[in-house]
Amino acid sequence: MSSAEGTPVWFELITPDQDAARDFYTKVAGWTVAESAMPEHGGYRLASAPDGAQVAGLMKPPPGLTTFGWTLYFATADVDAAAGRVKELGGAVLFGPMDIPHVGRFATVADPQGIVFNLLTGSSPEGSHAFAAAPGALGHGVWIELATPDPDGAFAFYGKMFGWEKAGAMPMGEAGDYAFIGKGADFRPGAVMSSTTTGAPARWNWYVHVADIDAAIAAAKAHGGALLQGPDQIPGGDYSANVADAQGCQLGLVGPRK
Repeated sequence: MSSAEGTPVWFELITPDQDAARDFYTKVAGWTVAESAMPEHGGYRLASAPDGAQVAGLMKPPPGLTTFGWTLYFATADVDAAAGRVKELGGAVLFGPMDIPHVGRFATVADPQGIVFNLLTGSSPEGSHAFAAAPGALGHGVWIELATPDPDGAFAFYGKMFGWEKAGAMPMGEAGDYAFIGKGADFRPGAVMSSTTTGAPARWNWYVHVADIDAAIAAAKAHGGALLQGPDQIPGGDYSANVADAQGCQLGLVGPRK
């Protein structure tokens, strides 16, 4: 069964140093990263969680690209139609739609605030396992987070794109609300917050589940990265933190304290 509309289905790192990224995320996220690049996909490297599921890709920047970092892919039944909706709703299509052999069809787009994300229609009937909100899915994505200068505008845009709605919020004082994304009774993949009041970079962020939050932070520091925020306890008892790898690319972590 393919992934439902708007589900996070893939996480991709554009990095100038794939070897350093492999070493960093192997230790921090517990991934296994393919040693050999895939020449048919421009040197793409696949990262797998401890359970063997493929969760992310590491790629070199295309010629002329000078910005690096993580980007998210969201499932859609029809990339071409979804790209058209992006433009109708005030966003932009930056690349594609185009086919990736044996993977599917994708497009890189930006919402009306200029925040970049990707749309993907997979070629396999089996859904992606990159994002697994179930407890205990080590190495998988467990939370997504949008920092935007216009949270209300974001809910309006993504609501029309994917059917999302605001499903409650956690007040953060002067920083505003941490508004939860919802769709139906069970889909709660993440949240939206103001980049203006929080000072967070305007972008999509994602959080990977780790076995020990303090060990993961220590591994990040030991491999050239830095702790940017946290660890802070979150509902349910786990802790969250944000780190940067040695190239400055940011990633969220969620896990217990041992």
